[in-house]
Amino acid sequence: MLGDKGYDSDAIIAQVTASGAEVVIPPKANRKVQRACDYVLYCERNLVERFFNKLKQFRGIATRYDKRATHFLSGVYLASAIILLK
Repeated sequence: MLGDKGYDSDAIIAQVTASGAEVVIPPKANRKVQRACDYVLYCERNLVERFFNKLKQFRGIATRYDKRATHFLSGVYLASAIILLK
């Protein structure tokens, strides 16, 4: 699970670890015991967030004008292709 420093709490980390997932949340600076974090994987999270922000610039995607899921998904594919071609 990738997350911001805002999700760095013992309860959340314990719940994610109990479900069998790996936790990639950088520790807060005020933590007494600093945990290890995979910062290379954490930096890739930024790429995904920026892609979704570019995707939301398409009005039809952001407001979901399409009633059917297949039409909406085809719009997402088209917008993604336009983004990747730029």
